[in-house]
Amino acid sequence: MSSGLHSNGYMQSALVLQHPRHAEALGAALAARVANLGAQAVLSPALGGIVIGHEVARALGVRAMFAERSASRVLELRRGFALAPGERILVVEDVLTTGGSTRETIDVARQAGGVVVGAAAIVDRSGGLIDLGVPYQTLVQLSLPTYQPEICPLCRENIPILKPGSR
Repeated sequence: MSSGLHSNGYMQSALVLQHPRHAEALGAALAARVANLGAQAVLSPALGGIVIGHEVARALGVRAMFAERSASRVLELRRGFALAPGERILVVEDVLTTGGSTRETIDVARQAGGVVVGAAAIVDRSGGLIDLGVPYQTLVQLSLPTYQPEICPLCRENIPILKPGSR
């Protein structure tokens, strides 16, 4: 996983988001769940959150931006993206596993002067155990186990590791 954890299940959202009509429908469904938060902009972590963040922003009628990793692997606003002081930000991700990228994106928004009003994702694979410190909504909640590499049962059985993610 991008978090460094191992798992026997991986959610590849890019496979559904490659179809614009599906991406639009998922974005509209998420937007309906968070419309009451009054977001003025959507901020997503690159790479997985860009498409769904754009579609949620489209459905809400607000602008969409993304944060990306610098050469030093720190998530930051680049490409001229900026937030107005006090701007109400919704953080949108494709899949939540540990919430790490979402928390980093929340920090980026706050450091840039935004007020994070909530977060949203297509899938929460933690079974609802994540605490982001802001309200969050998902379309699907699953419980897929993750393991530290040193205690991974798949590794103990010498099952080859596949890295389908972005990091």
